[in-house]
Amino acid sequence: MAEKVNVCIVGSGNWGSAIAKIVGANAAALPEFEERVTMFVYEEMIDGKKLTEIINETHENVKYLKGHKLPTNVVAVPDLVEAAKNADILIFVVPHQFIPNFCKQLLGKIKPNAIAISLIKGFDKAEGGGIDLISHIITRHLKIPCAVLMGANLANEVAEGNFCETTIGCTDKKYGKVLRDLFQANHFRVVVVEDADAVEVCGALKNIVACGAGFVDGLKLGDNTKAAVIRLGLMEMIRFVDVFYPGSKLSTFFESCGVADLITTCYGGRNRRVSEAFVTSGKTIEDLEKEMLNGQKLQGPPTAEEVNYMLKNKGLEDKFPLFTAIHKICTNQLKPKDLIDCIRNHPEHMQTL
Repeated sequence: MAEKVNVCIVGSGNWGSAIAKIVGANAAALPEFEERVTMFVYEEMIDGKKLTEIINETHENVKYLKGHKLPTNVVAVPDLVEAAKNADILIFVVPHQFIPNFCKQLLGKIKPNAIAISLIKGFDKAEGGGIDLISHIITRHLKIPCAVLMGANLANEVAEGNFCETTIGCTDKKYGKVLRDLFQANHFRVVVVEDADAVEVCGALKNIVACGAGFVDGLKLGDNTKAAVIRLGLMEMIRFVDVFYPGSKLSTFFESCGVADLITTCYGGRNRRVSEAFVTSGKTIEDLEKEMLNGQKLQGPPTAEEVNYMLKNKGLEDKFPLFTAIHKICTNQLKPKDLIDCIRNHPEHMQTL
């Protein structure tokens, strides 16, 4: 790495802008980092003015993080390659659907010794069946190592400076310290673990469970039912990792990326909110996404589809009844009220005594 570490944030949505507050402040304060942090911003017109110009003049992302000032050393750049070309650390924080195309644009245009870290909670569908982890896609396309950061980190609360924890999954210990230093703050405490795949899988799967929690809220079934859905969701998360990513540690599920992120997402967050409205309004998930999310993307339903694609290919849908039911509700194969019938005889309840 260079003597001073250059940082680029690829993405400027709600979460990207919230993390830019922390990363920008740390880059300005810590001697190992270059003060200027570039942030790739997809150019949009807001009231006749370019979003990048608004951010660089007012230091506020008025579309995705209104009311919060970004550090003045965070510079919005509308060209992806221009933003990333000098970076030693690339922070990816865009909807997971955009990653393959972004990697194609960046291939051969970034430093060969750069490292990446993904803050993206989602999967991609692998060719021929199965699931591709976003960090694996980044590493495969860009030929650089990619760590992950996941946790109970609702973006607006992080931006407010409310205390929370996060988990960095990093298989190579030599990168752990610089990544922790880049993200750690008084209100944003970082734990680094080597179990990177499990950290990333937790960050994606919990969005499926949050849809289930939203359906329960919309059906007004109460806190006991919601707690059962959350617990069964956690058990399916653990089982999924055990089946498809063997060798992961159970302790990883008790870090912020696991049980903490699951809880906060099932009580706050966009996937729960939209899923509740799906039950109460009768509107489609697509319409609610446009209506409620101000241009942000919903991760739960597409992740449920990608997971179901894998489970179906392996003949495992019956071993994951909660994930399967949520996917079928999101795709109108089942009604939300059918959710509980699907989990009454969950494998977790089929003890042999």
